[in-house]
Parts: sequence; structure tokens; C-alpha cells
Amino acid sequence: MNKTIIEFISEQTCASLCCVDEAGKPYCFSCYYAIDVEAALLYFKSSGETHHSKLLKKNPQIAGTILPDKLSTFIVKGLQLDGDLLADDHPMAHKASVFYHKKHPMALAVNGNVWTIKINNIKMTDSTLGFGKKIVWERVQEELVKEREIVNNLSLN
Repeated sequence: MNKTIIEFISEQTCASLCCVDEAGKPYCFSCYYAIDVEAALLYFKSSGETHHSKLLKKNPQIAGTILPDKLSTFIVKGLQLDGDLLADDHPMAHKASVFYHKKHPMALAVNGNVWTIKINNIKMTDSTLGFGKKIVWERVQEELVKEREIVNNLSLN
């Protein structure tokens, strides 16, 4: 993941996420999150009884935005993301609760489940790098690069 994206997403605390119902009608909600930048996983906590939790169980695709915790009228900065909600028993979701509560220890006092989103794509706008500057990250591209590095290392040995 790009260094600028990592720094930005690691410094913020709240995301606006969107899911859809059976009819394709969007439903948005806000949440505090923790991010595992190495695995490109976003964790959030919510009760399993909320409307968005019920929708996500039926359709695990998600999209969202993250803006700076403190907005500035003169600096346009933020990101859009999309991904998939992982089942609780998915191997990539095994450390969700520990990771989330490490960043938000007070959340231990609140009932709910920690959910895991596998981020697939990010598009970040950062006007501090130039007007309209966009930075794009794609999981598929990153995985292809990692696979090529492994193959190259094996062929060198």
C-alpha cells in the first residue's frame, strides 16, 4: 500500500461505510475503525442486531469513505474504498477483536462484534501533493507484484 495512504488512514478514526439491501437500495453508517495496513484489513465494531449488520450478512460487499478527523476548507484530502466483509471464521479475521481493541480499548465496555473488511481498492485524493492528485491502490495489483518478487527470488536461487 502506498505510504501516503498508509499515513492518512492510520491517523484517522472514523469511516462512513455503505452496504445495500436486497433491492439494491444503499444504506450508510459511520463507525470507528482500526486498520491493519500490512494485510489491508479494516476492522469495526457493531452489534449484530443493527440494520447494517443484517444487510452485510446477506450481501458482504461494502464501499466507504474516510475523511480527515479535522476538516480543512483549503485542503482536499480523503479516500474512497471498497471491499468485502469476511466471515468471523475466515482465517484473515482471526485477530480482528485483538487488533480493534488495541486501538480502541474503551470499546471493550461496549457490546458488539468486531467485523473485518478485506479492502480491495482505495482511491485517495490529496491536494497537498498537487491539485486533484489521486493515488490508487488495488489489492490484485499488489498481490501480483508480490508473486512476481517470490518467483524472481526463487529463480535467482
